[in-house]
Amino acid sequence: MNLLSVSDVVINYIYNPAVRERFGDVDMVIACGDLPYYYMEYIVTALNRPLFYVLGNHENKVELRENEPHSYPWGCTNLHRKVINHEGLLMAGIEGSLRYNNGPCQYTQGEMWEQVFKMVPTLLLNRFRYGRYLDIFISHAPPWQLHDMDDLPHQGIKAFRWLLKTFKPAIHLHGHIHVYRPDTITETWFEQTRVINTYGFRRMTLPPLPGRDAKKT
Repeated sequence: MNLLSVSDVVINYIYNPAVRERFGDVDMVIACGDLPYYYMEYIVTALNRPLFYVLGNHENKVELRENEPHSYPWGCTNLHRKVINHEGLLMAGIEGSLRYNNGPCQYTQGEMWEQVFKMVPTLLLNRFRYGRYLDIFISHAPPWQLHDMDDLPHQGIKAFRWLLKTFKPAIHLHGHIHVYRPDTITETWFEQTRVINTYGFRRMTLPPLPGRDAKKT
């Protein structure tokens, strides 16, 4: 499965009529927050592929275009606090960052723990049904001490680190940490999970996943 992930900044290479030629082989798009709704709607319309997203901490609750209010990106699926099975791919997501100025989609560490714990019953059910808990975890903020920073707005989420260690998704995609230097670390292995900062965009091919890909052979 070919995957396009986007986050935090509009990329003209993607917001472009040539996007079909450049990314026509993509099977699915994942957006990790702080993106305008019009951008996500353009991608899902141009590529005609499913787009799953979580919101970041700089989102507008309502986006006005041609005097028509959009309170969410049309044609896209919000994964916040959800655990879903999309064509055999097990995905879950949590929006936002740590609370630092009481803006939208900001939470305390305790509130992040609460949101993670609410997904645990479905993750356990996945293990019973499919032999694994989760394939891809999607968030805006990074896990604690993985790609994060020392200042409060950019500190990682402790509950996310626990989720990775306990439920062992193959991939964790996040945004929030802007990349300005070529030597910035944007990909790290933690336990059994490949943690990827998808600031801007990343294109990847998912490795074979136990159970999911075996069923197709």
